[in-house]
Amino acid sequence: MKAVVLLCRHFSTAKPVQALVLSTQYTLLSGDACIDILDKYPDIKTLKKLHAKIIINQHLHSNPSIGLKLMRTYGACGQMVDTRHVFDEITNKNVVFFNVLIRSYVNNYLYYDALHVYKNMSVHGFDPDCYTYPCVLKACSGSNSLLVGLQIHCSVVKVGLDYNLFIGNGLVAMYGKCGCLKEARGVLDDMPSKDVVSWNSMVAGYAQNGRFDEALDVCREMKSLRIRPDADTMASLLPSVTNTSPENVLSVKEMFLKLDNKNLVSWNVMIAVYLNNSMPAEAVDLYLQMEVHGVEPNAISVASVLPACGDLSALLLGRKIHRYVERKNLQPNLRLENALVDMYAKCGSLTEARTVFDQMRCRDVVSWTSMISAYGMSGQGSDAVALFSKMLMSGLCPDSIAFVSVLSACSHAGLLEEGRYYFKIMTEQYKLVPRIEHFACLVDLLGRAGKVEEAYDLIKQMPMEPNEIIWGSLVAACCIYSNMDIGILAADHIFHLAPSQSGYYVLLSNIYAKAGRWGDVKRVRTFMNGKGIKKMPAASVEINDQVQIVALP
Repeated sequence: MKAVVLLCRHFSTAKPVQALVLSTQYTLLSGDACIDILDKYPDIKTLKKLHAKIIINQHLHSNPSIGLKLMRTYGACGQMVDTRHVFDEITNKNVVFFNVLIRSYVNNYLYYDALHVYKNMSVHGFDPDCYTYPCVLKACSGSNSLLVGLQIHCSVVKVGLDYNLFIGNGLVAMYGKCGCLKEARGVLDDMPSKDVVSWNSMVAGYAQNGRFDEALDVCREMKSLRIRPDADTMASLLPSVTNTSPENVLSVKEMFLKLDNKNLVSWNVMIAVYLNNSMPAEAVDLYLQMEVHGVEPNAISVASVLPACGDLSALLLGRKIHRYVERKNLQPNLRLENALVDMYAKCGSLTEARTVFDQMRCRDVVSWTSMISAYGMSGQGSDAVALFSKMLMSGLCPDSIAFVSVLSACSHAGLLEEGRYYFKIMTEQYKLVPRIEHFACLVDLLGRAGKVEEAYDLIKQMPMEPNEIIWGSLVAACCIYSNMDIGILAADHIFHLAPSQSGYYVLLSNIYAKAGRWGDVKRVRTFMNGKGIKKMPAASVEINDQVQIVALP
């Protein structure tokens, strides 16, 4: 987090610092002046000018304090080649220089470089200290280097630093990230003193490994010890709070409401929790509350709430958020722009989706897939296929989701041969293993084209068990093309797989009626009445920027 702050700081001081550097053009630049400039973290252009002045001044060039400051500033600007160059030129090094270099690599996600520097410290005659180990452990976490992490744990025990708070926190985080949760918990339990970071590291370890219940248990343990969760606690939970139980979502919500300081991170996490658990209305409502509480959304907030707008078809709110993005200059931002394309597509505004897509400076597979899906959902299969071909020509390699999008577009537009072709190149050219979603698209495509027997043969050859969606597509095709034999088989499968979904019961009733199985028709309707199953259509309505879900009569 510090690196991010430092990267942002130089924007507000760039002009004054640049003026200060220029003012020394014809005067002797003192060491104190250099350090003062470097402490303000100037922009890279100003930093390069200052560095040039330092190089030609032997007194400044040999000053280790200035060298250290140069390394930190270059690292904060992401210029690791220059950071390393400054490090290599310093003749009178000590452990602090190695620590700064390691920390700079870690802050720029160059974890293996950080570990390489750590391993070479002994070659230069230096031993790691209590500031070295936390950074190196973070590098182990980032690179999943469990073996190196184990070696570091042995080293800190040997030198008696295993009870150091920051090293202990690093060990908990490293073991958790590498999936060694028993070891992480053991380190936590052995720590003589713990802070909220210690507990957050354990929460994150469970969450990253999908063990949400244990993660929540740690949160409750924190509460019993009167350690108040913070925004980082919520952020630690996020990896596992997807498609979880309503009770678990409620627990996270209660944690959010009880936070002493609800910063931007906590708001973003709570929005993401709602979105990841199919609660778009709650996500939108929380986003709108941010303004009331004086919290200004950032690009992450916007990218998180836009999918919720799409799920609710809240086009007016989506447009308002888009205007906010333009007003706050949050673009270019790939994730945010992808979310805008997806939102407009789900809201049925194909023109606005395409406008955002065409204005993007760079696009990834997600960008293309969102636009292809937009054409597919609008029934413009030919445009979807053409765009997919254009993506291939751009040099991007399609993933499984991209193929789902183009196959779905082919299905909705009845492009049978194109669908068969893309399914073939997916498996043969791109060596992707078909998932159940790909088979569902192909079954639907064959069924819509009247190839009911071929669709049924494909289902029998699937390497996984067909789900109710696949059987439902086959039943629908059988109803249209009056294939009662296969239709009855498929209907029986649905009855066992989806006992509570009203839409499938309508299909079941229809197929049984066409087959003259009136006893089964009565059985389905009696079962629906007995279980209280009825089709309850609903829609989202925008009223004064508020999105409300209403049941339709």
